[in-house]
Formats: sequence, structure tokens, C-alpha cells
Amino acid sequence: MNGIDGITWQVGMDKHHITRRGLVLGSLALMLSGCTSGDGPPLGYRFGFAMDPDFDPRYRRREVAYTGSEPPGTIVVDTASRYLYFVEAGGQATRYGVAVGEEGLSFKGEATIGYKAEWPSWKPTSDMIQRKPRLAQYADGIPGGPLNPLGAAALYLYQGGQDTLFRLHGTNAPWSIGRAVSNGCIRLTNANIVDLYSRARIGTRVVVI
Repeated sequence: MNGIDGITWQVGMDKHHITRRGLVLGSLALMLSGCTSGDGPPLGYRFGFAMDPDFDPRYRRREVAYTGSEPPGTIVVDTASRYLYFVEAGGQATRYGVAVGEEGLSFKGEATIGYKAEWPSWKPTSDMIQRKPRLAQYADGIPGGPLNPLGAAALYLYQGGQDTLFRLHGTNAPWSIGRAVSNGCIRLTNANIVDLYSRARIGTRVVVI
């Protein structure tokens, strides 16, 4: 999992105000990489993420034919091709481009969505801190927000009722889509995680190959 940073988002009379501290934290997101409940679109959808860019046209969201054996409602992540499929009825699927984990860090297997979060916070795991000691300064966690590298939303992968610590989440580095760059989580653009978040429910089966 990877990701690291957030901003302070004012939740008062002016919901669009970003504090000075938030801008500083947001700038850190450009230097550090990281990953880390309702069913409606995240709040971020209202603040412009619908136009989040897809840098490579090969990875733009689109409807495609699906010939796999997974039933409608399943999420299938093909880490080799860098695509995530939300399987639909009639032999169709919505396909999204994704970024995946670096070699040796990717999650593989089956899981279910055990939790959903809008503007997820981020906290490095002990393994992440061991690999990258500089992340120790964030051991207490970073709050979520529009500039947080985890993006507008996250879907948390569980196995046997336990959090795997792997996520499907947004990103403020849309240029990374199509690459193997994360600490194991699956990244989508913010626009795409908003779309997937609105489709996927708690208990949705996820297959990562």
C-alpha cells in the first residue's frame, strides 16, 4: 500500500476553504508516494474530480465486452494489463485503468470490500516504515482531504473478516495510471474511483490476478 498525505479541510460555513497548513501538506504529496460508509458518490465529486485527467488514452474508462467467468457485480483486477473490470450483465464490463504495486508488493487473490471511505485518511504500516524510514514522521496518520494521495475515496479489501491493509483508492498522481509504482494498493484516478465507489457495495467480491 502506498500514499502519504492530506490537507486540512474546513468543515464550517465555508467548505471550500483550504488552510495554509493544508497547502503545505499537499505539496508534500508531490514528493512522497503512498497507499495506504455509505454507497453514494463521495463528497469530492462535487468539487471538480469528474474531470480528473486520464493521461494515457489506453487507460480511459470505457464499456467493453467481458468473456470471463465472474458473475455481474464482481471486481476483477488484471495487474499485468493494468486494468480493473467491474463485471456487468450481458457479457459487458466497465473497464478502468489502474496503477499497481511494485514487483513483490502487489496483493493477489480474492477478497471482499469490507469497508468504504470518502476522503480516507492514511497511516503507514510498520512494514512501510521499515522499507522507507522517512515515513516514520507520519506514524500517527494524515487526515484525508482533496490533496491526499489516497484521493476522493477508498474501498478496503478484507479476507475472512480481517482488513488486508490493501485498498482500491484514488490518486493525485494520475500520470501513474498504467504503471507499477505503489506499495501494493490499486490506484485509479479520482474520477474513476468516484464512479467505482458508486457501483460497488460492501461485500462486493474482488479478484486480483
